[in-house]
Order: sequence, then structure tokens, then C-alpha cells
Amino acid sequence: MKAIVHREAGPIGAENALVEVLLPKPKPGPHDLLVAVRGVSMNPVDVKVRALMAPEGDHRVLGYDAAGVVEAVGSAVTRFKVGDPVCYAGDLTRPGTNAEYHLVDERIVGRKPESLGFRDAAAIPLTSITAWEMLFDCFGLREGEGEGHALLVIGAAGGVGSMLIQLAKKLTGLTVIATASRPETRAWVERMGADHIINHRRSLDAELADLGVAPRYVAALTHTERHFDAVVKAIEPRGRIAVIDDPPSLDILPLKPKALTVSWEFMFTRPMFQTDDMDVQHTLLNRVADLLDQGVLIPTANHIGGVLNVANLRAAHEHQESGKAIGKTVLDGFVTA
Repeated sequence: MKAIVHREAGPIGAENALVEVLLPKPKPGPHDLLVAVRGVSMNPVDVKVRALMAPEGDHRVLGYDAAGVVEAVGSAVTRFKVGDPVCYAGDLTRPGTNAEYHLVDERIVGRKPESLGFRDAAAIPLTSITAWEMLFDCFGLREGEGEGHALLVIGAAGGVGSMLIQLAKKLTGLTVIATASRPETRAWVERMGADHIINHRRSLDAELADLGVAPRYVAALTHTERHFDAVVKAIEPRGRIAVIDDPPSLDILPLKPKALTVSWEFMFTRPMFQTDDMDVQHTLLNRVADLLDQGVLIPTANHIGGVLNVANLRAAHEHQESGKAIGKTVLDGFVTA
């Protein structure tokens, strides 16, 4: 099968940053689906792994979102059958989705929304799981809760922010404050449903003071170290902060007077450690598919990268690294029929 790999950590312009190779078609283990990949999408994790993590062997297949059709199933599979259209975010410890065929544990796979094509469906899984786990694991909310409180989403125009705004507005009572600085990002987060928009190029505590709203929950999606002090000043006492980026250090001692909680969200944790509850990702992806098919949620694909090949994937990495990506970048698989 065709696959696109990286052979060494480094910049996207390096010779071995992305290379097309031929690999053996994989065979499913007991809980695995073998998926013929029809669509993939870009995430910040693709860029981080390519730039910072050298492959353990000769190469690593990147890609952490996919939509496709089940071609074969393992002996213990019970949730899917051959021919089922599916979407999922995969497992950081296994080969990625930038290939013709891909193996994935059925417990982290959801059905493809009927209302979306494969390419647009590939934009959904990783960001939906991340946003869902932030709301209901990190923040400890239940559906319908949050009335009278606010959620601040820092860097809200990206993929995770796009889903987090929507899920918070549709499944909780939270008021959502999104940060965005450019006219096009402000328009995007407004389309996603944000109640208020503030500028993250300014001091967030001052912006929130001008707005007259103190958030109880903060989703720190990007540049956490830059905004952390302002967040601590602005957040409600006993508030919760969830972080997904990689700040080099965080001084949590200033959180003590307000008795704040800070937690990490990492959607790969459940599959990486084979947790007893890893199948909650299967359940929530099916729920998100239902909400998309019902028109409660709207798609977040916003940049079409073309068919999967080295040139187009390189351009997608460059677009992601530019800091100007809005929503999700999606590509068709090697085979689109």
C-alpha cells in the first residue's frame, strides 16, 4: 500500500520530512478494523511529531484523523462490519492515517456522519474528542449544566476551538467567550456560536474586565504560557483551567488563593494506555455524528488540501504551521472512489 512517512525530525522543507513509500498492507489484530482511508485531516499534533519526534525505526507514518470504509475486521470485533463507513482519530503509538489502509481499535471508532463526505468527516474526530473530554472530563460538567457561568476559549478559531464552542453552546448552559484577533477568525468563531469575542493580542484580564464577565472555565488551546497570568487574574474562584498545548513550564502556586484546578487534556491517553473506559470515545463519536446529521452541529472543514500526496500534504503542514489556519484542513485519501 502507499503511505507517506517522515524519516527524521525537522522542518517541513527537509528532504526526508515527508516521503511516499510502499508498505505491506497491515492485518487486523483481534480488536482492529482495517480501514480503506478515504479522507484525512491536519492537526497540530502532525506538525509536532514531524518536527520534534524522530522515528523509532526507519520511518513513521503520520496522520491522526481519518474517515473511510471498513475492509476487514479482527476476530473480537463486535461494533462494526465490513463495508461500514467510519471515522476516528487513531492512536499516537501506532502507524498513522496517511496511508491507503490503516489499522485502528474499534473501541475508538465512530460511524461516519451520513450528512458528510469522507473528506469533511475526517475533520471531526480528534477535535470532537478533545473538546468533549475538556467539557465533561476536565471541567467535570454534565450535559445541561453551566447556566450562569462562562467558558473562555483561547485560540478559538482552530479545530478544537471550533468544536468546543459548538458543543458548549448546544450541550451545556455556558456562556462562551472566544478569543480571536483577525476579522476572518472573529467571523468564524461567531459562526461557530460564540456569545462574545475578545482579542488575544491584548491582555485577556483587561479584555474580560471590559466585557464584565469572569469565566469559571478556561480552555487554553494555544500560547498558554503567554496568557496564564491573565487567566489566573480573571477566572472565578474555584474555577477550572484545561490545557492542551505544550507550555515549557507553568507556575501553579498563584492558583492557590482562588483554589483553582488545572488539568491536561490529551485525547490519545485512553488508547495509549488501553484504559478500561476507552470505548467512551466510540460512544461520543457516534453522538457527535448524530448531532451533525441532525444539524445541531455544523462541519468545521475550512481548507481543502486536495488528494493525499507528498506535495499536498507538505502544503497542509505549511498551512498548519503558518498560524493562520481556521477550522480544519482536509484532504481526500489516495483513493477516492
